[in-house]
Amino acid sequence: MSEVSDERRAGAFERQSPDLEALMRRYQQADRAAAELLMEALQPILMRFFLSSPEGRQSADDLVQETLLRLHRARHTYRPPDPLLPWVFAIARHTRVDLYRKRQRTALREEAVEPEKLERQPAPASETPDQSPDFDSLMAQLPDSQREVLTMLKVLGMSVDEVAGVTGSTAGSVKQKAHRAYTRLRMILRPAIVNPKRGMPG
Repeated sequence: MSEVSDERRAGAFERQSPDLEALMRRYQQADRAAAELLMEALQPILMRFFLSSPEGRQSADDLVQETLLRLHRARHTYRPPDPLLPWVFAIARHTRVDLYRKRQRTALREEAVEPEKLERQPAPASETPDQSPDFDSLMAQLPDSQREVLTMLKVLGMSVDEVAGVTGSTAGSVKQKAHRAYTRLRMILRPAIVNPKRGMPG
């Protein structure tokens, strides 16, 4: 009996999760089941978005939870039938900026108490010469704006216009940032392409 019940729940989730806008409309009408389905569908999407930043897994977990909390508080501001993801990512971007600013303020206070802190910090470890960088390492070497645009375009599958709406820029600006990101990634990967045996075990 439990297997049948689980199968029904999985089937319901599979049918409804792609239609995020419909779930959001039901969520706005205080439909608890729709709210739970929507949160389940958005969690992995937001996790992919935040993992593109260099803050780390723990920060990504915290950012996902804070974004979902803010989404709940701001749910009345969503205007159907507009696409939901641009609205969600706008909240996610503000959440990340707020976390960054909070950390900056904390860092400034720590530096004021301990001014010699920077002198004692070890130099960043250089990449091991016999290993090609993985995806996360590559993304971490891009400027924040380029990394964000590339994540939304290629990892999350958003359109240029959707990314422009989320970032408050034009489609041309989004394309330019994406082009610069591709150029930079090609430059980083060039040594590995020139020497394809690099990183292979001896």
